[in-house]
Amino acid sequence: MTPLSPKQKRSKEEINELICLYQEKEDQKAQEILVKHYENLVRSLAKKYVNGKDFLEDLIQVGMVGLLGAIHRYDSSIGKPFEAFAIPTIVGEMKRYLRDKTWSIHVPRRIKELGPKIKVAVDELTNELQRSPKVNEIATYVDASEEEVLEAMEMGRSYQALSVDHKMEADSDGSAVTILDVIGQQEQGYEHINQKLTLESVLHVLTSRERQIIEHLFFQNRSQRETGELLGISQMHVSRLQRRAIEKLRRAARIDKTETSSCFK
Repeated sequence: MTPLSPKQKRSKEEINELICLYQEKEDQKAQEILVKHYENLVRSLAKKYVNGKDFLEDLIQVGMVGLLGAIHRYDSSIGKPFEAFAIPTIVGEMKRYLRDKTWSIHVPRRIKELGPKIKVAVDELTNELQRSPKVNEIATYVDASEEEVLEAMEMGRSYQALSVDHKMEADSDGSAVTILDVIGQQEQGYEHINQKLTLESVLHVLTSRERQIIEHLFFQNRSQRETGELLGISQMHVSRLQRRAIEKLRRAARIDKTETSSCFK
């Protein structure tokens, strides 16, 4: 065989010689030439199975794995051109990748496999009936129950989740907003405020000195030492009065000890 550059067009016989050379001697140069020769074929097949560029490069790499597998297993004695053997192998690898790796959430395999069948059924039935098919008609076409069809159609919406940074329509001042901007969040401070309001409602059970200590420590965020200096008592005395006051408040409010303690953090 006359040496050829990786980009040069090849005949069926030359392709078969390169494949035999790789299979018999694991010739890396022959493998490189074959990969370069079929690179555009793999890329064109990948583009048929992706919307946009989200998975294109990944799918091309998967297709290359399929191509290498085809090179390794091809038998020229069957009489088929290499392309006729390679294309189903490459496409099979791509479909498995899309089925198993590109869903945003975990979906049972039976649902993943039913989805493409439903798409074909919808296209065929729409053309045949000249209207959108009903669920029971789709179920009959794909030999599945109506519940399975509905489940597959619903799961199909989870194929690819949007990022929380995905931009939506502009707001009133013309700037774009993201999904994260409109997602509601639980305000953790509400429960803390409710607890404090509950405590304030029972402060009347404390003596004047105990109430002063609670207000200094937990409403004005002073330390025991600072509180003692303001009230003219020792830090140890402040600590004892604090414990006594908290116990009174717990009993008065009749709330869980752990809940109450969290208010005084």
